[in-house]
Amino acid sequence: MRGACAQCLQGHGDNGPTRISARADYAVRAVVELAVRQGEGPVKAEAVATAQDIPHKFLEGILGDLRRGGVVDSRRGGGGGYRLAREAAEITVADVIRAVDGPIVSVRGERPTGLAYSGTAEPLLPPWIALRDKVRRILEGVTIADLAAGALPEPVERPAAEPAAGENP
Repeated sequence: MRGACAQCLQGHGDNGPTRISARADYAVRAVVELAVRQGEGPVKAEAVATAQDIPHKFLEGILGDLRRGGVVDSRRGGGGGYRLAREAAEITVADVIRAVDGPIVSVRGERPTGLAYSGTAEPLLPPWIALRDKVRRILEGVTIADLAAGALPEPVERPAAEPAAGENP
């Protein structure tokens, strides 16, 4: 996530060890809202902002990023608005996050696979790569159609339902 992941992975700051940015959260919520309203034609940004309680000006920037990222299309004019650029089943949560925040997991702004450590820090690289792999598998395994239907895949639903999943150590 742009700028934040190095802090997140290192555990610095007030955000705790892992963080989903407000941009990513709002973007996923907006895209799910568009998916649910897919049969209505283009949806105005104001309608999405109101339905999801997202600040309108902030949402406009997010929708621009989503358009540039190929997640949504837009049409200007009286009958204009936003719609999904492809079927909801073809858009993953990872696609949405990448469109607004860049790489899913980064360390000091770099993908873990691009890092090199030496000496006593050398064993640190495999955990960063494994973390990236796990997060990618989860976010690439959940589609916007899954969220719109309220039916998450079992590999996400099962661990999320475990009582300890929401606890902080």
